[in-house]
Amino acid sequence: MSLEALDNQVKQDLAYLNIPERTWLPSAKHNGKHIYDVIIIGSGQSGLGAAFGLIREKITNILVIDENPEGFEGPWDTYARMTTLRTPKHLTSIDTGIPSLTFRSWWEAQYGETGWNALDKIPKGEWMNYLRWYRKILNLPVQNNTQLQLIEPLQQDKLHQLHLTTNEETDTVIARKVILATGIQGGGQWFVPSFIKNHLSKHVFAHTSESIDFSTLKDKKVAILGGGASAFDNANHALKKGVKEAHVFVRRSEMPRINPIRQMEGSGMIDRFHTFTDAQKYQVMAHFFTHNQPPTNDTFKKASVWPGFSLHTGEPWLAVEEDGDGVTVSTGKRDYTFDFLIISTGLRSDPALRPELRLIEPYIFRWRDYYQAPQHLCNEQLDAHPYLSPGFAFQSKALKGQKQLHGLFSFNYAALISCGLSASAISGLRYAIPKLAAAVADQLFEDHHQQSLDAFFSYDEEEFVADRESATESQKAMT
Repeated sequence: MSLEALDNQVKQDLAYLNIPERTWLPSAKHNGKHIYDVIIIGSGQSGLGAAFGLIREKITNILVIDENPEGFEGPWDTYARMTTLRTPKHLTSIDTGIPSLTFRSWWEAQYGETGWNALDKIPKGEWMNYLRWYRKILNLPVQNNTQLQLIEPLQQDKLHQLHLTTNEETDTVIARKVILATGIQGGGQWFVPSFIKNHLSKHVFAHTSESIDFSTLKDKKVAILGGGASAFDNANHALKKGVKEAHVFVRRSEMPRINPIRQMEGSGMIDRFHTFTDAQKYQVMAHFFTHNQPPTNDTFKKASVWPGFSLHTGEPWLAVEEDGDGVTVSTGKRDYTFDFLIISTGLRSDPALRPELRLIEPYIFRWRDYYQAPQHLCNEQLDAHPYLSPGFAFQSKALKGQKQLHGLFSFNYAALISCGLSASAISGLRYAIPKLAAAVADQLFEDHHQQSLDAFFSYDEEEFVADRESATESQKAMT
């Protein structure tokens, strides 16, 4: 099968399933301005999947916005420096159960079944190409180069006004519902320890999420802080780009070896996470956080075979100092001097860190507001996560906040504690998208209960007319 033949197959499958169907929502305007039923922030894999999930719910008056240029949404062609995805290739995600929309169908259309069998893990660039194809074949309404500045509730109509910046011009759009499909960093911000951020010039360090010009580091010595998968992705990438030495520093005395995601994928824990009690959810994620996702075996091997690679376990960074010769890093064992530091210390999820939420953030329920974990499990990082509904909706501390937050959904990494490994993990998207789409559709329908009931009770379109037609035919025959 060719890609052209697959495109035709997708179109035929959608036609058989009657997708898209006519929407059941009435169109409306606010002060003469068009109202979208849903606006999705972010057109990476989560945003694209959410858009198609809504279309399957017959919600078609939607808009997806993304701050990046077309084709460069998400991390895959920007700051992600792994060579392949870490997820097993056979897991499905944003296809929503339609075989012709799976990555495997797209891959086999180009390389055949033999090519699929020969594939170990999905190359990250090919995953991005698949997402570009997915967006195109489904004709999803994405507007690029558009950044969300602010969400402002319009309380009286259960609407939200979104302030957007597009090519240096400010615009506003109005939506009944807003989905924050903003990926791993969209629920907070990337984290750099204060002893680094507050003591070094920005030109001598960067977080792994940032753009790094590795050409300027050729033949230089680089230190990487962190023992997770991203640290080794960056070490391997740096050495490939000509860095002379790449030293990875891990606080633990041994490398993390267990990847709890693999257990979750086959145990039902991802798709049935919502059945856990709050205590169980917290316990699961506290345990999850103790196992920093290890590098894949192939990435570690690729990095470690370079002559300039060094791994330092049991050496946390205690202090850093910048001088004319570079940056001195002090650990519990000795001092080192490097030309540049790469920080792989993850992120912090907290709505207070998101400027676009500043008008509504004070009303958002956090886990710390709702659940007091046992002392041995209590974790400030977990406690700062929003306490979401099973359908990813923000929930409020007070009655006023209920009006402010109504219609806002957090379909990003901040949903981890409430909804499990779902919104930002390929492993969870196949389960998360239908839950999100159903929750949004349910809320839209509830908002229009009275109109729906009025329309139902006043409905008088006659369907059975056979007796009248028969009588008319009889009269014609008699004449």
